[in-house]
Amino acid sequence: MKKNKQSLFVVIAAVFSVLSGFAQADEFTKDDEQRWQQQFMDSVKQGRELWTSPTLGSNGVVCAQCHPNAANTHPETYPKFQKQIGKVIPLWEMINWCLRNPLEGQPLAADDPKMIAIQAYVTYERRGVKLEPGKH
Repeated sequence: MKKNKQSLFVVIAAVFSVLSGFAQADEFTKDDEQRWQQQFMDSVKQGRELWTSPTLGSNGVVCAQCHPNAANTHPETYPKFQKQIGKVIPLWEMINWCLRNPLEGQPLAADDPKMIAIQAYVTYERRGVKLEPGKH
């Protein structure tokens, strides 16, 4: 019986040891936070440049013509059902639909730095708006 209690104690201690490792957050400094924020804002800036540039398409149309300052993009509502595509999609798929259709350009991979920059810009413009996935 004593051996069973010791084994149980060892198992419980091991579980708590593992779980406590998950509970600890990464530590970072104010300098880290400032550097990361600057990298994010650089991405937002690149996204705005892409948003207002005809380089994403082949016909001179730019995202800002339909969505000045990312108006009416509602990134806070994704993922959601999108009628044009006929299924529930994430924001990047809707961006690609616009690139292929109104802009007559090529779609971007979800992890393409340009796609990330566009999403950073669109979501930054809507900062402070509550998340409402699925809303129309």
